[in-house]
Amino acid sequence: MKITITETVLQLLKHKKLDDKVLLLVTDDGGGKYSLQGGACSIGAKFTLIVLDEPDQLYQIKLENNANLDLYTSDYDLVFFTDGLTLDLQHYQITLKDNGGILDGAVQIANGQDIIAAFNKGTTANN
Repeated sequence: MKITITETVLQLLKHKKLDDKVLLLVTDDGGGKYSLQGGACSIGAKFTLIVLDEPDQLYQIKLENNANLDLYTSDYDLVFFTDGLTLDLQHYQITLKDNGGILDGAVQIANGQDIIAAFNKGTTANN
């Protein structure tokens, strides 16, 4: 699978010092390891760029890209991606689109370790 990263998104990632990190592009539907939000109504409608220091074995599909980013996804997330996949910056928001139109007009960026820590804290607090 190929994805185009526009120059504006690349500059944003460089500014945030994320262009040399492992990045995951995931659907944020409440079911994934790094899902921040979601539920049945948001399946395939919300996406997040997850920042990691090391690759995650559950996300092994490399997204070929023009910016040489270390960008991955999973088999599950791949279902939502079609031809013309592009990350762009519009109206100060990262957008994810394909040849059919905009998939998400406000892609978030989140730290994977923070998400896992929050999930673990919530699990421990409830036990």
